[in-house]
Amino acid sequence: MDNNKTADLISKPLNVVNIGLEGFANELKQQDVSTIHVDWSPPAGGDPKIADLLSKLGT
Repeated sequence: MDNNKTADLISKPLNVVNIGLEGFANELKQQDVSTIHVDWSPPAGGDPKIADLLSKLGT
């Protein structure tokens, strides 16, 4: 990336999609950053064995 593109990127207002950690989205909003929060967590609470079993239910 050249310097002009980098300067353009950091000089424009941020628009953030935050996934998972709501506290991070709240901190951005307090700094007047345009933020959308998506409430997400890993399938099966992050347990790979249960996630694998759940993935087989649809087949």
